[in-house]
Amino acid sequence: MTVPSFINVAKVGEIPPGEGRLVMGPFDKPMALFNLDGEYYAINFVCPHMGGPLGSGSLQGSVVTCPWHGWTFDIRDGKADHEGGHCVSAYETKVEGDDILVGWLKPGSEG
Repeated sequence: MTVPSFINVAKVGEIPPGEGRLVMGPFDKPMALFNLDGEYYAINFVCPHMGGPLGSGSLQGSVVTCPWHGWTFDIRDGKADHEGGHCVSAYETKVEGDDILVGWLKPGSEG
């Protein structure tokens, strides 16, 4: 199976700074795409705890809090923001013109 390089998932300006939303990445993978001060980050949409929607979570700095049970993850790398926590996968992102593109796993993403 060939891994696609990047696919268009949103337009610049569709996601306000400090917010996230559900997008469908390569292979129809549900991802949470966040705007952190004009930089875009993508992580797995589904929280590993009980399947909560991370794209609907609240963002404080680079840390998203799952709206269901409060698990927290750094959107830049998918890692828990505390020792011993579970991680989620983080994905490559880039902007080309007005298009926000998401690729596959970031190197070292272990979620």
